[in-house]
Amino acid sequence: MQKVRVLVVDDSVVIRRMLTEILSSDPAIEVAGTASNGKLAIQKLTQVQPDVVVMDVEMPEMTGLEALPVIRKSHPKLPVIMFSTLTTRGGAATLDALALGATDYVAKPANMGSVQASIEAIRAELVPKVKAFGGIPDLLNAPAPSRTRPTPAAPAATPRPRLAGAPARVDVVAIGVSTGGPKALGEVLPGLPAALPVPVVIVQHMPPLFTKLLADRLDASCAVRVHEGVAGMVLEPGHVYLAPGDFHMVVEESGGVVKLNLNQNPPENSCRPAVDVLFRSVVKTYKEHALATVLTGMGQDGLRGAELVRDAGGQVLAQDEATSVVWGMPGFVARSGLADKVVPLPDVAQELVDRVARNRAAAPRTPNLFSKAAP
Repeated sequence: MQKVRVLVVDDSVVIRRMLTEILSSDPAIEVAGTASNGKLAIQKLTQVQPDVVVMDVEMPEMTGLEALPVIRKSHPKLPVIMFSTLTTRGGAATLDALALGATDYVAKPANMGSVQASIEAIRAELVPKVKAFGGIPDLLNAPAPSRTRPTPAAPAATPRPRLAGAPARVDVVAIGVSTGGPKALGEVLPGLPAALPVPVVIVQHMPPLFTKLLADRLDASCAVRVHEGVAGMVLEPGHVYLAPGDFHMVVEESGGVVKLNLNQNPPENSCRPAVDVLFRSVVKTYKEHALATVLTGMGQDGLRGAELVRDAGGQVLAQDEATSVVWGMPGFVARSGLADKVVPLPDVAQELVDRVARNRAAAPRTPNLFSKAAP
């Protein structure tokens, strides 16, 4: 089997050595070269011909942010993973890098208690991403432990037949997204109108601090209001709620009012927040009036939740393979026949708006979705 060739770029000799040892310990990965700054990395691209670049954000002479646009001109599809610090400054720089074309990021662990714990944390997050972006197929298409187990590498399946009658009115949009998510959300959410008559709840796999920065950036560029979720927030039409890092986010109804709640229950699908946790709560609260959307991401978080949404009579969308950074999460949903429609990213916002608009004439912007008068 041909190994995934990696170029490691960091100004610290210690970090370069550590990343080299972590990556080289996997038999499917070869560290083909290292560089101490962005300028040297650019010079080595032709010589090393890497399949994946792992690059620090802040470096002397040429930073990762300065190197990215140059790399993208000569290697537009080369996967670049930013290796960034888990600080406000590092988080902001990481979001800048993603906007400039970085494929993904791995946060440098902080307060792990020991060097070995930090190494294992990096290994657990970095190695799967390097292998996935390097084309190791089993990470993208591993069999799903679900009663709707998709065939690995199969195309999108024909959607499951529905019960007689049109889909129910949509009262909430729930979105699950991971790898490639910040850029995907930056394309979808600005396409939603301020007068969107339903709330939107989102799980984006990100660490603490990053989610607040992302929510603030999205809020500045969208007509809808975007918030990092806080326990007790009342869901309002035209507002978007992003799950905070390291907390599961759920929706709960009490007395006709739907609020957010947060918890730190064990991770699901190795994730906290997890899409499945959010989707389960959406089904419990909104039943058939939910529209679930699964966007780009590695793994299968959201598959079981999407299955529950569909079984309850709700609607499910999945991003298509061509526009996904990784067609893992949406691919599992699509290949399982759970998606009512598989949608290219540029069309997702309009598809959401159109589906929300259907069947609303009889009950526009009803504040109490759970009153006896509500259909």
